[in-house]
Amino acid sequence: MPVAAAVLAGAALLLSGCSSDGGGDGDGDRGRTTRPVGQRPADTGPFWVNPEGSAARQAAAYEKDGRKDEAAQIRKIAEQPVGEWIGPDRPEQEARGLTEAAEKAGRDALLVLYNIPHRDCGQFSRGGAADGDAYRAWIDGVARGIGDRRATVVLEPDAVLHMADRCTPEQFHEERYAALRGAVETLTALKNTKVYLDAGNAGWSHPDALHEPLRRSGAERADGFAVNVSNFQTTEASEAYGKRLSAGLGGKPFVVDTSRNGRGPYTGGGKDPWCNPPGRGLGEAPTTRTGDPKVAAYLWVKRPGESDGTCRGGPRAGQWWPEYALGLARRSAL
Repeated sequence: MPVAAAVLAGAALLLSGCSSDGGGDGDGDRGRTTRPVGQRPADTGPFWVNPEGSAARQAAAYEKDGRKDEAAQIRKIAEQPVGEWIGPDRPEQEARGLTEAAEKAGRDALLVLYNIPHRDCGQFSRGGAADGDAYRAWIDGVARGIGDRRATVVLEPDAVLHMADRCTPEQFHEERYAALRGAVETLTALKNTKVYLDAGNAGWSHPDALHEPLRRSGAERADGFAVNVSNFQTTEASEAYGKRLSAGLGGKPFVVDTSRNGRGPYTGGGKDPWCNPPGRGLGEAPTTRTGDPKVAAYLWVKRPGESDGTCRGGPRAGQWWPEYALGLARRSAL
């Protein structure tokens, strides 16, 4: 899982009405784009499009270099709302900057919280808060930053699943359950915040085994749960999986991460099929118009074009990878 911290300087630019031209993969000179990234129609989905995101900067760089085809492809990503992953060090400032920018645009912020202690079982995105107390302080900072502004929060990708599959050692389970319950309680107490607790993906063959761990993690108090975060399972499979989980959770609604599931999961073999798999494509555009009352939204929780980790030639987890982004865009129906 990536940890893509919001850049406070970027938030300041957003609030002052600036846009960027990005002189490269996101770290170039700033200036004006020829065609700034705007917001999607509010009646399609309420979520904020970040005009300063990596994809927007990459599209501007391609435009500046005269690479019109590449720019058009990357705009398929840049013009959609994607999750903003709050970093570990300045949660209040980042959450405030992002929600204020979204509010100014008349949209809702989509935030992803990924800082649970002993995160990712020591794999590519290992780390997280030092302990339960540090995590609670971090969540409190996020909550102060959100305040009464509108936000949708996807809470802790893989945290529950990794207890069910024993990837996270059992000695850490009680601390994690308490941390997740506390996070749900703190965030759902906010006036205009919706919270979706991550619940794994359709590649997990024992969804019924997640009912009790999700309940112990606060799912019944949350607004719902999230499936397929950072994964590639099809929307059809994800909805079937979500409905099976929902049946054991009092009919809770759920959201589906469709950011990279347009071609379904990788079946070509090899180690870690979830990590930068080749041949994948963007999925359905984010929307709250899913046609199913149980499916609250299709979201792009994972930011398409950011690496899953140092596998298959990728940079470290969470880093922008333009070549991979281009492949996802070219193999999409958008």
